[in-house]
Amino acid sequence: MKLRVIPAVCAALTLTLVGCSGKAADNGGDKQDKSGVKTGEGVTSSKITLGALTDMTGVYASLGKSVTQAQQLWVKQTNAAGGICDRKVELTVRDHGYDPQKAIAAYTELEPDVLGFTQFIGSPFVAAVEQRIDTQDKGLVLPQAWSASLLGSKYVRVLGATYDIETINLIDYLLTEKRIAKGDKIGHVYFEGDYGENALAGSEYAAKEAGLTVVQQKIKPTDNDMTAQVSALKQAGVKAIVISAGPRQAASLVGVAAATGFDVPVVGNNSAYAPQLLKTQAGPALLKDYYIASSTLPIGDPGAGPAKLAKEYAAQYPKDGLDNGVVAGYTAASVYGEALKKACEAKDLTREGVDKALLTLTAYDNGFGITHNFSDPAAPSTRQSTIMKPDATAPGGLKVVRPASVAPAAEGFTMKP
Repeated sequence: MKLRVIPAVCAALTLTLVGCSGKAADNGGDKQDKSGVKTGEGVTSSKITLGALTDMTGVYASLGKSVTQAQQLWVKQTNAAGGICDRKVELTVRDHGYDPQKAIAAYTELEPDVLGFTQFIGSPFVAAVEQRIDTQDKGLVLPQAWSASLLGSKYVRVLGATYDIETINLIDYLLTEKRIAKGDKIGHVYFEGDYGENALAGSEYAAKEAGLTVVQQKIKPTDNDMTAQVSALKQAGVKAIVISAGPRQAASLVGVAAATGFDVPVVGNNSAYAPQLLKTQAGPALLKDYYIASSTLPIGDPGAGPAKLAKEYAAQYPKDGLDNGVVAGYTAASVYGEALKKACEAKDLTREGVDKALLTLTAYDNGFGITHNFSDPAAPSTRQSTIMKPDATAPGGLKVVRPASVAPAAEGFTMKP
């Protein structure tokens, strides 16, 4: 499924994208260093420059900060170990505040001077430049976005299960735990646009397979009070709710439901939680019956990978808390680093060389619970999701309630255009 950008975003970005073609001619083509390694944009004899397009002031501010700092930690550790291909790694960061104009302007600014991007938060924004990336820029982008509309690109690669598959896995968890059953209604509160609509496709497919009915509630990223949505779903008699939105919306939804005596389980996609929520009025309700899916172990897991990262991150950023953005950011940077190492071995640090190198990572596991396969651009790197529950005693505020697995309905599911 290719570009499915909401009309408002398309209109907002039209002027920004005009005139972007022709950039490649300004870079002077690929070069070769003394050791025979081909280089191009963002690579010199001493440095590899990568970009990060994040949200540190908008709807995903808390997660964006964690993702970015985790990637900066990876850069520091990598350089301390000697760098990659005899070069130091540099990360150039821009905060777009989840604003479409700022996001695309930041991409346009950084793209000529970086090899690629270790993060790009916001499915609609990534989708808006995907065609340009595929046909012109060709720099590897590992977005902090999991929309199925991004699948199929050689250069924009989804790290983890897409929102539709993740949602199917969440609903399977509710079915397995006998929280819902055939004939029940489930609510789905979702952001308009790529993220929410892709997650909705998953819930509708899972519902069809299990004999459920989905009651939809579409919202905007600026909608923070879920009172109307809770009222509508309560009146409809839903037995569970899926939320595909941000942490604020999730907290409002769960908090309002609890306050009105609407006692149903709520499950959310990976970006619908932040541990800071546990200190709000919604905290007790989140601890009681809220669940999150993600293609990773939580940062508070006792496993060797999360425990090591949690210790190192806390040492680097002692004033900042832990959340799963730390794992997501560090994992993406680590994957990018592995692709760079493979590209160096092939003596090709051009954008095309790094893209080809990523295709060779067919069983990548950096210790966070899931093995990723990047050999097929038309598929996410995994279909597995770990199901987690808020826990105030765990670092990062999450504990595993079901290890990484794939729901039977998600095994053969494909998103149709």
